[in-house]
Amino acid sequence: GGPGGWVFLDEPELHLREDVLVPDIVGWRIERMPRVPRVAAFTLAPDWVCEVLSPSTRKLDREAKLPVYACEGVRHVWLMDPTTLTLEVFGLVDGRYTLLLTHTGTAPVRAEPFDAMELDLPFIWDAQ
Repeated sequence: GGPGGWVFLDEPELHLREDVLVPDIVGWRIERMPRVPRVAAFTLAPDWVCEVLSPSTRKLDREAKLPVYACEGVRHVWLMDPTTLTLEVFGLVDGRYTLLLTHTGTAPVRAEPFDAMELDLPFIWDAQ
């Protein structure tokens, strides 16, 4: 119900053409998904994806998933690394991701597509 109107899900199964992916958190603009369908897997690519990097998923998230998200038109991708307290914000430009922001630490930050509000990073990093 905040600015822009979004639907968020955690760890949904996405079936995007022949690729099956399970991102950590996704969001669809409410005008693209006014209500969440009761399905086992989603075929509509999200508008925003957040992947939480870990030693076991870092390479998969960067090298395998990012190209699929770009091909499917996911406009915004965040890569969050709780170990280094780093947020990388990517925007889709001409079918490729451009790094829009790299933020490290616990200071508040505004990040597309949710730049209408500050993110409480200490809460996200569990570093309060």
